[in-house]
Amino acid sequence: MAIERTFSIIKPDATARNLTGAVNAIIEKAGLRIVAQKRILMTRAQAETFYAVHKARPFFGELVDFMISGPVVVQVHAKSIGENSVHGSDAAETATIEIVQFFAGNEIVG
Repeated sequence: MAIERTFSIIKPDATARNLTGAVNAIIEKAGLRIVAQKRILMTRAQAETFYAVHKARPFFGELVDFMISGPVVVQVHAKSIGENSVHGSDAAETATIEIVQFFAGNEIVG
């Protein structure tokens, strides 16, 4: 059976409150394995590309501004998870696109 991977982002509000470790603990307690992780400052271009599906929605600008307001932690997991302070891929196909936007193949170990 092939491993299904998903992509998640711990958003700026959670990193500002030092919740990265707590979020990771919840993810791991749920039986998911973090195989790649890094803290980045997302650029406006990255955020606009990432959330392009919402471009026509009234909250798009506010969402982009929020996502570039501070550090985020981007991660690759074994399956999706949804949290208020965390983005999780909504499908395997989406995860593939999202993962390559932030990670080179040699950055994923496991």
